[in-house]
Amino acid sequence: MVSFASRRSLILVVSIGTLIAIMLSSCSNYEFRGGTTETLIEAPDFTLTDTNGEPFRLSDHRGKVVMMFFGFTNCPDICPTSLGEMAAVKRQLGDKAENIEMVFVTVDPERDTPERLGAYVNQFDESIIGLHGTPEELEAVFKSYGVQATRRDLPDSAVGYVVDHTASIYTIDRDGMWRVVFPFGMSVEDIHSDIEYLAGGWF
Repeated sequence: MVSFASRRSLILVVSIGTLIAIMLSSCSNYEFRGGTTETLIEAPDFTLTDTNGEPFRLSDHRGKVVMMFFGFTNCPDICPTSLGEMAAVKRQLGDKAENIEMVFVTVDPERDTPERLGAYVNQFDESIIGLHGTPEELEAVFKSYGVQATRRDLPDSAVGYVVDHTASIYTIDRDGMWRVVFPFGMSVEDIHSDIEYLAGGWF
């Protein structure tokens, strides 16, 4: 004979199990809107320097979703557009925004001094971390993430040159896995959807 208390405990356990199963099922059915790989890949670790002169090591930021963009402060359109989108996504996240980190890695170490880099990213959101390094340090990071960055001289322009570069937002989840890449032109709504999913912790 099963007692009333035992029956209540059994019902409670079954109910909790069912709830967890439903939650996990709904999470596993999420379809990313950005580009993903067939298998999860650990994001290549690196160490660069932030605008305060402090070392930034990617692996030290486990526990947060890292949105990372490669660009330069003289960029006329793509970089400000992408940084603006990242900042907009953060605003839309509300309380979940504390679970993300936004990073901007320069592809123009010749001109992007720490002061210039810091002033630039702060225009979009004061929490964006600007990163720089030696050409050799940066080249190693570019290579590990498949980023193309090529200087193009403009002899008839006051800016002198621009840097043609990969214009994607790279996203690393809270476990340090390279999770999704957002190509330039993807809507803020789609980016927000994926980031909100990752920031919520259900992965």
